[in-house]
Amino acid sequence: MKIISWNVNGIRAAGKKGFVPFVEREAPDVLCLQETKAHIDQVEMNVRQPAGMTGTWSSAVKKGYSGVATFQKADSSGNLVGALPAREVVSKIGIDIYDNEGRVVISDHGKFLLYNIYFPNGGSGQERHDFKQTFLQTLNVHLRAKIAAGREVIVVGDYNVAHRDVDVYDPVRLANDSGFLPEEREWFESFLALGFIDTFRHFHPNERGAFTWWSQIERARPVNRGWRIDYICVTKGLVKALKRAEILEDVQGSDHCPVLVELDVTKC
Repeated sequence: MKIISWNVNGIRAAGKKGFVPFVEREAPDVLCLQETKAHIDQVEMNVRQPAGMTGTWSSAVKKGYSGVATFQKADSSGNLVGALPAREVVSKIGIDIYDNEGRVVISDHGKFLLYNIYFPNGGSGQERHDFKQTFLQTLNVHLRAKIAAGREVIVVGDYNVAHRDVDVYDPVRLANDSGFLPEEREWFESFLALGFIDTFRHFHPNERGAFTWWSQIERARPVNRGWRIDYICVTKGLVKALKRAEILEDVQGSDHCPVLVELDVTKC
């Protein structure tokens, strides 16, 4: 089972920059997008159903802002196919202040819950910083309950937090920047302590220069002055099913690149 996660920084713009050929080429079983910045009726049909996939959207009340969408393989009748098709998909987490911003889609694949999340960016001022920190703590409480109930969980998305020094191009310079603040890195530790594994680091524990986001304003991508803030994390019960986890750094079309994980579902 192949799962791909990508912050597309506007799905309508990505649709003009090779998004559909990318999906056709990679043929994921599940495609999770963040920062779609659109409602479904604003999107052209070929982008709305890339490679024949069908999507569940969570769009922000505010037009052109935030938003996530989870796509799955489907047949010509719209029935979900592929590895472990979801038996239920919901486009909210049940907390209005987050659901109104289109932050979460949750799909239940039986052997695991898949959370597609666009974590808040806290860099625009104290109010949004506080909003982000509350979101992070609230999410941990929510996930802890799911794990305590016996569910395996996968959390994909733009976390808007870099975990370790190796996950940013200059940890000293960036130590006081939103997304790499001490309290955010401490949150990441507490998130992993719930029972999660960072799949990329599972396969590439010490790789340097492995980033998923580059500032467009600073023209950072050509010189790889990036951050790794896009993750696929799984609970420990799914580690035995992991086959590979990669960053697709060569894929253009956004200021982020896609990340992927492959699972052997027979081992889930």
